Amino acid sequence: MSPASPRVLIADDQALVRSGFRLILTTRGIEVAGEAADGAEAVAAARRLRPDVVLMDIRMPVMDGLQAARLVLAELPDCRVIMLTTFDLDRYVYAALSLGASGFLVKDVTAEHLAAAVRLVGTGDALLAPSITRRLVERFARGDRLPGTAAGAHPDLAALTPREVEVLTLVGRGLSNAELAATLTLSEATVKTHVKRIFGKLGLRDRAQAVVVAYETGLVRPGGPG
Repeated sequence: MSPASPRVLIADDQALVRSGFRLILTTRGIEVAGEAADGAEAVAAARRLRPDVVLMDIRMPVMDGLQAARLVLAELPDCRVIMLTTFDLDRYVYAALSLGASGFLVKDVTAEHLAAAVRLVGTGDALLAPSITRRLVERFARGDRLPGTAAGAHPDLAALTPREVEVLTLVGRGLSNAELAATLTLSEATVKTHVKRIFGKLGLRDRAQAVVVAYETGLVRPGGPG
């Protein structure tokens, strides 16, 4: 997919939200392939339409967004899911990132931010709003483990080279590829290669899951340097 022209499925039980997001995206040159009013409809529509990105409300009837996202990501490995929530304190943020969601947006997101977010995840990057990331780390620091998550080191972490561990640590602290390159005195191309190898060795979809692994394995600790 070209990050400039992803096909999007909008899944939300509120018709006004769906129509508003559709208008925002289509007026900015982003194709809306379809809509769904609940989680079950979202899964069926994703199977039928094969969108590049799904905007998935986390709280919907029939099937919630978390379960719908799990099914979509399992069946459509090239699809990216952005979870939508009314509040940035949603208790399922961590679980959604762990299962492979590319990020979160609160529903009062600006029009430009929404369009930019949809394009961003098409590049394989992660979308983590600063307010959500901060709350997520604070909850993790308190040991408030959420549904669908488990403590303990990632089983494949030993497969990483020392340099890859260093890169993963910095990804966990939120550094972009450009910032990683400057910090490690490497070219961006080399950094991208390291990141790609880390994803492959650990079976990660994107940077959102890399952040989760970095915190779960203790490479990055809340309150540490960032």
